[in-house]
Amino acid sequence: MKIPEHLYHYFEEVGTVLHYHPDDIIYLQEDKATQLYVVIQGRVRVFLLSSDGQEVTLDILRTGSIFGESSIVQNSPRPVSVNAINEVTLISCKLDDLYPSMAKSKELMFIILQLMSQTCDYLTYLVKRAYFYDRYEKIASFLVEQSEKINDLRAPLPYTHSEIACITGLNRVTVTRVLNEFSKKRLIDLSYRELYVRDVEGLKDIYRNKNN
Repeated sequence: MKIPEHLYHYFEEVGTVLHYHPDDIIYLQEDKATQLYVVIQGRVRVFLLSSDGQEVTLDILRTGSIFGESSIVQNSPRPVSVNAINEVTLISCKLDDLYPSMAKSKELMFIILQLMSQTCDYLTYLVKRAYFYDRYEKIASFLVEQSEKINDLRAPLPYTHSEIACITGLNRVTVTRVLNEFSKKRLIDLSYRELYVRDVEGLKDIYRNKNN
C-alpha cells in the first residue's frame, strides 16, 4: 500500500523522521507494535525469522509504502521483522496521533483502512504462491504483481535476481534460468540490471488456471 506524496504532510506533522543504513534492523518479530511507518526514501525488506535463524522474505517496500500496520491493534506483537536494504529515510508515527488527520482527510482514512484489508489478502496470496505454484508460476505471478503496482510497461521492475529469489523462495540460479526462458518467449526484456515486463497477459496465462 502506498501513500500519495501530497499526503506525506499528515505524517510529517505528527511523526519523527528516521534514518537507517543498509542491514539496520527497523524492528523485529515480537517487538511491541507502537509505530506506523512511511518509506520516504530507500527500500526495506519485510521478513519472517524462524527460531533456528532461517529467514523468509515476504516483501520489499519502496518509497511511499506504509508498513507496521500491526500497530493498529494496540499492544499487539510484531508478526514480522523489517530491515533496511539501502540508505533509508522513514517517518514514524503513532496511529493515535494520526486520528485527527484521518478525521480531516477521507482519502487518508480510506488508505489506512485499505491497508488493513490488503495486508490480509496479500498474506493469503503469499501462502498460495508458496505452496501451490511451481517455479514458473511463482516468478510469473510475482512479475505480474509488481508490474501492476508500477502500472507503466516503460518502467523497469526495480528488483535484482537475488531479490526475486528471496521473495519467491527459489534460488538465484533458478530465477535467472526462468527469466531467461521468459525473455526468449518475449514475455519480458532483460538488460544489465534491468527487467521490463512486456506481456502481462502471457505471464498470467502461466498461472491463471491456479486461480480458477
